[in-house]
Amino acid sequence: MARQFPLAGLLRLRQLREDEAAGSLAAANERLRTSRDRVGVVSDALVSTDISPAGSASLYAVAAARASARSALADLHALESQLTLEQGHAQDRYRAARAATVGLEKLEGRHQDAEATALLGAEQRILDELASTGWARSAAKDRT
Repeated sequence: MARQFPLAGLLRLRQLREDEAAGSLAAANERLRTSRDRVGVVSDALVSTDISPAGSASLYAVAAARASARSALADLHALESQLTLEQGHAQDRYRAARAATVGLEKLEGRHQDAEATALLGAEQRILDELASTGWARSAAKDRT
């Protein structure tokens, strides 16, 4: 019977950490994508505003609206920069978790190969024993 991989518990823990890091990375990517979409919407709204003010009051209102939109756009760019930084950290954590897992997965593969080789060797010894026993019986029968 094949032995269990001795580091199976540690491998499972590292796989769980890798899965957690992958989830964090996916969430960071989604937040960044959402932020970029918002920046696009505000930028488009700012560019496509085509208002012809009729008087000074409406001119001041348009100027205030544009200033507000520019301020919102600047805030969104700052948020996007922060989210890009967080996404980079999440990517680094995922890469580190993946690297830690890969080494143990390779060890597990070698362990499985060694166990399969040992099992095949045991089967071959049994077959050799059966063949030699059968040959010995056959030779003994022929002598009588």
